[in-house]
Amino acid sequence: MSDEEFEEIVSRALDNLPQKYTSKLDNVAIVIADEPTEEQRQKLKLRCDQTLFGLYEGVPQTARGNNYNLVLPDKITIFKLPITRGKSDEKSLYEQVRHTLWHEIAHHFGLRHDQIHKLDGTI
Repeated sequence: MSDEEFEEIVSRALDNLPQKYTSKLDNVAIVIADEPTEEQRQKLKLRCDQTLFGLYEGVPQTARGNNYNLVLPDKITIFKLPITRGKSDEKSLYEQVRHTLWHEIAHHFGLRHDQIHKLDGTI
């Protein structure tokens, strides 16, 4: 799959997430990378057998104080190769991208993994 095709799937997934979340994204860049960097893997203490589909790096909205200004954007990275591996059809690929994007956006809003899993069925 080309980078352009994958970008289109990410864009479509973002457009199909609830606007009550996406309209409130503040100072966030959404980027695509083939794989996590070694630095990202080490920071997360990932084992070599662990896969990462997406990553939120930044200051969640719930942790931003009055002094939050003039800062670089937070970053949500969607990792193309781990997501496309093993996905045989576009529908399952789209669903994985959508789920991953939602998960990382939820981190931007300060949600923990247990809270995200509770909300997974509502988006």
